[in-house]
Amino acid sequence: MKKFSIKTGARTDFVNIDQQVASIVQNNGFADGVVTVFIPHTTAGVTINENADPDVTSDMELVLDRIVPWNGGYRHSEGNTAAHVKASMMGSSVQVIVSGGQLQLGTWQSLYFCEFDGPRTRQVWVKGISEA
Repeated sequence: MKKFSIKTGARTDFVNIDQQVASIVQNNGFADGVVTVFIPHTTAGVTINENADPDVTSDMELVLDRIVPWNGGYRHSEGNTAAHVKASMMGSSVQVIVSGGQLQLGTWQSLYFCEFDGPRTRQVWVKGISEA
């Protein structure tokens, strides 16, 4: 397993992590199999979505804020319930097929670290499973 840190710049932040994950795959000689990207935080997640139009992540933030507003009369004493709910909605991991040492993402796809309680310094964990 390999890890890297990421610094987020806002309460909600979608950060493209394609290059960091691809670098781990390539630098560790991982040729074929599946790589799992895991986020070990309860107020952040990971998703795969469009990378061509920055309005996509802006719209995702807008929709998530409509569904789970920051101030919603929640009972959690830390005041970040919305971040916990949004992280659960995104999920804590994704898997990507690796072939020939390359991530097999679709034409418009990218990996996004999803921050919902920033800005913070976070960890991303990456683990590959080779084809047998």
